[in-house]
Amino acid sequence: MWAAKELFPLLALVAQVLGEGLDANINYGSPSRRHSGLGLDIPQIQRRFVKRDDKAYDPKELNFTHGVASGDPYPNSVILWTRVAPSLKSDTSDVVVTGNVPYYSHDTETYIKASKNPICVEYKVYSDKEARKVADKGTAYTTSDIDFTLKVEAKNLKPFSTYWYQFNVCGTDIRSPLGRTKTSPNANDNGKDISLAVFSCANFSNGYFNAYGNVARKDNVDYVVHLGDYIYEIGRGELGKDERATDPPHDIFTLYDYRTRIGQHRLDLDLRATHEKFAWIPVWDDHEVANNAYRDGMSALNNTEESFLNDGPGISVDQRKVNAVRAYFEWMPIRQVEMDDNLRIWRSFQLGKTLDLIMLDTRNYDRSIVDLGWNDNYIQLLKGHAARTLMGSRQENWFYNQLSQSQKRGATWRVIGNQILFSRNQRIVKGKPTIATGNWNGYTANRDRVYKHLYDNNIGNNIMLAGDSHKNWVSDLAWVEQRPYDSATGEGAVGVEFAGTAVTSNPGGFGDTIASAESMATEFGTNNAELQWVEGYYRGYYELHVSPKQVQAKFYGSPSVATRNAWEIPLANFTVKAGANRLSRPLADGRVESGFLKDGAVTHSNLTLNTETGEWKVIGFEKRFI
Repeated sequence: MWAAKELFPLLALVAQVLGEGLDANINYGSPSRRHSGLGLDIPQIQRRFVKRDDKAYDPKELNFTHGVASGDPYPNSVILWTRVAPSLKSDTSDVVVTGNVPYYSHDTETYIKASKNPICVEYKVYSDKEARKVADKGTAYTTSDIDFTLKVEAKNLKPFSTYWYQFNVCGTDIRSPLGRTKTSPNANDNGKDISLAVFSCANFSNGYFNAYGNVARKDNVDYVVHLGDYIYEIGRGELGKDERATDPPHDIFTLYDYRTRIGQHRLDLDLRATHEKFAWIPVWDDHEVANNAYRDGMSALNNTEESFLNDGPGISVDQRKVNAVRAYFEWMPIRQVEMDDNLRIWRSFQLGKTLDLIMLDTRNYDRSIVDLGWNDNYIQLLKGHAARTLMGSRQENWFYNQLSQSQKRGATWRVIGNQILFSRNQRIVKGKPTIATGNWNGYTANRDRVYKHLYDNNIGNNIMLAGDSHKNWVSDLAWVEQRPYDSATGEGAVGVEFAGTAVTSNPGGFGDTIASAESMATEFGTNNAELQWVEGYYRGYYELHVSPKQVQAKFYGSPSVATRNAWEIPLANFTVKAGANRLSRPLADGRVESGFLKDGAVTHSNLTLNTETGEWKVIGFEKRFI
């Protein structure tokens, strides 16, 4: 029998070890180091488990339910992620971590069912695929408080090096899949070639994530950049009946909802394969929260009593955002951001002297009101107002400083990860120019400020990335309203925009056939001087191959997402030479597979690659979507 004087030191030791293990799991913290209210009270969780005498989980009850992932690479460290749990389903808690919440008490037990004893997980990082040479290792704990997710920082790694990693339940052979990751180059490393796969807009119920699988099978990039709409908040279909029905089957609002929806996506085999093979650098768009989310609301919910009572289960705009952000932070392999206010995800990465990757948030952080379906005429009137902002003053000033510092430090390229289309995309309807205002075209003064900073400071070699629109757009970055620009040569531009199609989401407004999509593409292409290629039929992604001398963008299409398949079709290739600040001519070497190419040809070869077998074949599909 333990004497009290012997028991208390033992309990203190247990609490210390448990506390260190909980601290090692980044997901107990806040998404921001300076906004601790979004984190969990680790000492309180420690006390909960020291006081209770619940039997620990039998290791046989536990599984690594959603594979592994890595992300936010630095030269000497990278974030590793997994989930180990007794159930595939997310924890049923709908209580969100904000402020001083009693995570476990008699009053809240019915709402927050605490875990049994914390689950102990070990991880090892190897410098060889055979898992013989250990580069780093550690131990961390997880509980139901964070949906059994686990996120650690692997440290003491070498720059621009490939590593393999694996988790196991402590003291057992219950192991996760073996993941692969890669650190970034040192900031001052010269001559490094960097390859990125760029994705956006993966609607689960629309079809299969073949684009993710194609990148995993080809295995010819260093990192994955995701520009947002990783999930969609919309519910569709009936589980157990409809193919790719969403879970939950309704629109999502609660913490449990968001956890469950992200978890469903992570069960997709192609998405899982891409996470297991590459380090990701993701950012959110609007649908990680809700359609047309902005600073103060979203399409189907706003900050009014009427909306609170009628447009959902009685959850406010701010609460819904916190639910979404908490789940995103738990499930995505991202770091805590050094931030001075909440909801910040904007950050940057120095990938050697070759490029600086600047990731923006043009949606949730501090965006002025957007078109919401009922206020479109109002937004048309406001779109040029100087006070309108996509980023908020803090982020906007940070962005300009990043651009200037990047040039000052001698980085060749500035690659900007932005959610929405930057360049003009007007077309003529009934003799009048019309333009969508949900992108930078609804915030023209903000866009002018970006252009002014680039032109006034002679900052070149800018590559703007975008997703969101579900179509491919390639443009010279040209301030056509204020500076001379030659569409034929590209002279007068300060860079290039590459905007990509969706993994699965519908190409709204471009029709159901290649002919209708190309007709619409031609309307846009002939009415915007800087726009050089438009394509809206294919789903897919693009790759950026960045060297000190040039950037090559390669666009790929998924012919059909109605079934899981390995087929993809090369659509177009573009080159930007360092110092040229415009697309190389002739554009795309004079031809593309689909869409509208200015001063070039469209040739429908239908020559398609099976990324699993390496077979090339002319192939057609009856259905594009489920």
